[in-house]
Amino acid sequence: MGPTAIRHGAAVCESVTISAPAVQDNDRVVETSIPARLDCLQWGGFHTRVVAALGITWILDGLEVTLAGALSGALKESPTLQFSNFDVGLANSAYLAGAVLGALGFGWLTDRIGRKKLFFITLALYLTATAATALSWNVASYALFRFLTGAGIGGEYTAINSTIQELVPARYRGWTDLVINGSFWIGAAIGAVAAIVLLDPKLLAPDLGWRLAYFIGAALGLIVFVMRMWIPESPRWLMIHGRPEEAHAIVDDIEKASTRHPDHPADEIFPKIRLKMRSHTPLREVAHTLLTTYRQRSMVGLVLMASQAFFYNAIFFTFALVLTDFFGIPANHVGWYILPFAAGNFLGPLLLGRLFDTLGRRAMIVTTYGVSGILLALSGYLFSIGVLTAQTQTIAWMVIFFFASPAASAAYLTVSETFPLEVRALAIALFYAIGTGIGGVAGPALFGALIDTGSRNSVFAGYLFGSALMIVAALVAWRYAVAAERKSLESVARPLAFVE
Repeated sequence: MGPTAIRHGAAVCESVTISAPAVQDNDRVVETSIPARLDCLQWGGFHTRVVAALGITWILDGLEVTLAGALSGALKESPTLQFSNFDVGLANSAYLAGAVLGALGFGWLTDRIGRKKLFFITLALYLTATAATALSWNVASYALFRFLTGAGIGGEYTAINSTIQELVPARYRGWTDLVINGSFWIGAAIGAVAAIVLLDPKLLAPDLGWRLAYFIGAALGLIVFVMRMWIPESPRWLMIHGRPEEAHAIVDDIEKASTRHPDHPADEIFPKIRLKMRSHTPLREVAHTLLTTYRQRSMVGLVLMASQAFFYNAIFFTFALVLTDFFGIPANHVGWYILPFAAGNFLGPLLLGRLFDTLGRRAMIVTTYGVSGILLALSGYLFSIGVLTAQTQTIAWMVIFFFASPAASAAYLTVSETFPLEVRALAIALFYAIGTGIGGVAGPALFGALIDTGSRNSVFAGYLFGSALMIVAALVAWRYAVAAERKSLESVARPLAFVE
């Protein structure tokens, strides 16, 4: 069957062409222009809905995680739980350990059964475990429910970042990825305000406020189930997994809600690629792709993930402890200090995100990682000599994370766009898991122990270690990062199913 032209609105696009019939889908070769058609579009209503549906998830995640951080003092004061600083750090490490294992398991499933199905599975686990956390009766139960919550959110990372890459046009990909991941901090700000109210002993008993906080977060998350209906399965995933006709129909609908970018005239005939369909990608092929074919990219992804994981998790999860133990801030006032911190974290991706698509990935990754590392070392020194107040310490964190927030999001962007489609979700999961395992799980527990010493110099040593990791990551990115800005995913990393 030869290719035919089909008119969609003002654009002429080529249909999917399939080679001679075969008994099984895996024997077929699809010839399609779907990637080029997706990348030629201007920003439209469909893309706005995608950002809203995915962004609201991170907003709710930010709400839940920030509550967990802001509730540290309340957990220590709880008549039932009576946490120590070590218990707080241990519970946060349990959350991150769950995220690691969840990312691995759900990442593998995401590449096998698709992005859309995983959205609902991981969200259900995440919300159920969050609600269960409110019923915790001791350290062990709290840590278990936090572990399960982390498993759900770990799966969300893989499915969401894969979907962003595969649905958003190349020219907007970097900014969109950073802003969606950065929307976490809108939720963080909401969580901070909620903590101020829920932890006020004049309004709620000490053992009730933190429980109500988790229940409210889970209840609000039910909204996401409805919004997820807006997002279709990834056409790029469908075209390889034996369902090219579905992929074609989805792209038809997307084109109806968007227009072509001026760089692509209406009569342009898009280039097509030939792909051999497959039901799944064997783990042996995944290992060969990551460890041999793209060994250098794997090294970059691992370094970026591990450094930002330690930097972020160690500081954020012990944020409240530093304020309460070293600056004497009451636990129910910590939320006020999280607000400017959250503002810096959201404004960074929002204002710097465009530069990842214009100045380029390498230049911006080096800048954000390097600057945040240097600033942490400087502020850590000022903290160690006792010249900072709670207010100036918060301002310093706000400035540091204005750069560190886009740096952290850029790690996910790098991993999700520099590996082939067939292994994208699992690659995100693997590097998130390994990076978080190395840098994230140990971080909160380590900093909890350092804070317990009561020594500012001990905490400063932890800050210096995090700073060194970020600067090393900047140097690695300068030498080896891929310039993927404004390029199609298929040109950055050719699909494993590609047929000459």
